[in-house]
Amino acid sequence: MKNLKTALVALALTTASFGAFAAQQVDHAPAGEQPVGTVSARSLNLSDLESRLAQKADEQGATSYRIISASGNNHLYGNAELYK
Repeated sequence: MKNLKTALVALALTTASFGAFAAQQVDHAPAGEQPVGTVSARSLNLSDLESRLAQKADEQGATSYRIISASGNNHLYGNAELYK
């Protein structure tokens, strides 16, 4: 029983720590953070485009990102500015 509790606590902490490192989407440049670059993505729908930009921000190690453009008709293209 004690091992089960220990395993559940470890799993909960591991899951929580993954979320702590994910880049946060923001509407304005965050105070105290500096722009560190941009990423681009393309997709067929807006929600997938947002997900792809978020994933690329995470891969680049950004703490936050701001979508600065999204356009297109059948194929969407977007850019996001990264901050650390």
